[in-house]
This record gives sequence, C-alpha cells and structure tokens, in this order.
Amino acid sequence: MSCPFCRPRVDDEDIPFENESSLFINLKHPVLQGSGVIVPRAHRPSAFDLTQEEIASAFSLLAEVRAFLDARHDPQGYNLGWNCGAVAGQTVFHAHLHVIPRFAAEPHAGKGIRYWLKQESNRRV
Repeated sequence: MSCPFCRPRVDDEDIPFENESSLFINLKHPVLQGSGVIVPRAHRPSAFDLTQEEIASAFSLLAEVRAFLDARHDPQGYNLGWNCGAVAGQTVFHAHLHVIPRFAAEPHAGKGIRYWLKQESNRRV
C-alpha cells in the first residue's frame, strides 16, 4: 500500500515549513481554514512509534507553524491531535499531528476534541 505522507504530491505552497525530520502540510480544507498536519519524514505507523528526536522535531516545527497561522489567520485557539489506530479515527497509518486553528465565530466554538466523545450516545455498553 502506498503511503500519501511518504511521498506527498503537493505544490511548494502546500509545505510552507519543514525541518530535518518533519514537514507541515497545509491541507487547504474548505471548512477548517488554516488546518494542516505535521508529518515525520520517517514512516512510523503512529505517534507511539516516534523517536524522541522525531517528537522534538515535530514540536519545534509546531512553534513555527503556530506563529505563521497566528499572523495569517488570527485564530482564537487551536486543537492539536494525534489519531492512533483505526478505532481512534486514524485513516493514514503514518504518524501525523493535526493542527486545527479555532475561531470564536464558528458554530462549534468552545467544543474541544473530547466534546463528541463525552456524549452519552458514545457510552460503551
């Protein structure tokens, strides 16, 4: 199976930041303005498989990405997340950190990543 993060097909503007171990891919999502993913260059199935150096590299890049997104989009908050495993919503099995700017004017402002999981309808039986 081919991994889309091992050989991303993107324009230069889609990867505004990168370092020795990670890159930021701007997803250009129509609803989640400014959102993207920080992807380790080495293929690792999930965040649990990253080395300490790869984790440090990803978070170093996150600081640059935040400064860029703050200047370009002026969000009022962020959601950051790693989906690990199919049950957790991971669909590409190459570790990647979601970076999602959040805005006070959006309909679900104030609802964090746990909001949907805490609903009674999600209770295990």
